[in-house]
Amino acid sequence: MTTAHRFTVADSAEDPDADIWFAEPAGFTAVPLDALLPVPGSQAADDLRTALAPILDAALDGVVRQRFIAQFAQGQQLLGALTEAGTVHCSIGLHRDDVDVDARAVSCGRPLLSFFTVSWRATAVSPRAVTAARAVSGLDPQARIEFAELPCGPVTFSETVHTPGVVSGIPRMPLVQFRAHLPHPDCRRLAVFTLSTAAVGRSEQYRAILRRIAALASFDNPLRPACPPGAVTEAEGFAESNWVNRASGGCR
Repeated sequence: MTTAHRFTVADSAEDPDADIWFAEPAGFTAVPLDALLPVPGSQAADDLRTALAPILDAALDGVVRQRFIAQFAQGQQLLGALTEAGTVHCSIGLHRDDVDVDARAVSCGRPLLSFFTVSWRATAVSPRAVTAARAVSGLDPQARIEFAELPCGPVTFSETVHTPGVVSGIPRMPLVQFRAHLPHPDCRRLAVFTLSTAAVGRSEQYRAILRRIAALASFDNPLRPACPPGAVTEAEGFAESNWVNRASGGCR
């Protein structure tokens, strides 16, 4: 007996100006970049103020209110830096650690956080396989690198572990970053999928997530033409254990 899987199609998937389509597993919540980084004086800016008003009104006192405003501004600065670097999509992943079957294990059931982004990078005009190879050249010798031919074309995967320096002011917790480098068919740009998490011990699972996202990525709108009744779409093959695909979207 086959169980049907449900998928939510984001509005961005119907954007006529979208350049890439991808699917995210369950547990990822997209960060609304446009809503959080509105143009000053625009309707979006008014909508953001309206949305934040109840939170500010609920603050216990002026100190709490100012602290929230400061933290929110820091978040906007971070998102602004990401967009300036070519990021067009980001989402936060929250999953439950169910890998350890021993219920007595301390790690069993703990929440796992991750951060997923999609970015564009301009590249020199060259064959797509060459662009994919160049994307991982010069990485740390300890980096894990792999080349693959996927439905969207040649892709290189890289995996690196970073530990903040002592003087950085950031907790010295290792961070593992998985990247998929997908050259666009126009041979002039590169889409980079990045999945970051401090759950280094679960690298195998997060590596599988990014590979599945990359395997389902497309530079052509997969929603057109519509599949005939009864046809099985490629996305339906995404559902595996608790990492079930629930959403797909497009990005410019």
